[in-house]
Amino acid sequence: MISSSHFHPMLVHFPIAIITVGFLFDLLTLAFKKETWLVKASYWLEIIGMAGAVFAYGSGYFFTSPMEGEAGILREKHELFATATLISIVIATLFRIVVTYLKKETTNLRYVSLLLFFISVVLVSITGYLGGTLVIDYMIGL
Repeated sequence: MISSSHFHPMLVHFPIAIITVGFLFDLLTLAFKKETWLVKASYWLEIIGMAGAVFAYGSGYFFTSPMEGEAGILREKHELFATATLISIVIATLFRIVVTYLKKETTNLRYVSLLLFFISVVLVSITGYLGGTLVIDYMIGL
C-alpha cells in the first residue's frame, strides 16, 4: 500500500531530471543552431519540468511530516531552496514562453533565458542534494 508520504519522493525525481536535460539541450542549441528539434525539445522540457516542479513542491508541502533537531534544520534549508527553485523555474519558463511568442529567440534575450534556466538548474541541484541528504543521513522515509 502506498501512503501519502510516498508522493513526494515519487514526484521529485522527474523535475530534477527533466529540468537538467532541458538545460543541456538548451546548451546544445548554441553549438548546433540548425537543429531546430533541439530548440523545441528544450522548450518543452523546460515547460514540463516547471509543471513537475509545481507538483513536487506541492507534494513536499502537503504530504511530508515535520521533523525536529538537525533533520528539521536541514529540512528548513531544503524547503528554502525548493521555494527558490520553484520561483526561478517559473520565472525562467514564463520568460522563455514570452521570448518564443515574440519570436525573439535569435536576440540577446535568448542568453537571458539561458541564464535564468541555468539558475534554476543550480537551485534544483542544491535542493535535490539537500533532500538526498535528509533521506540518506537521517533515514527519512526509509
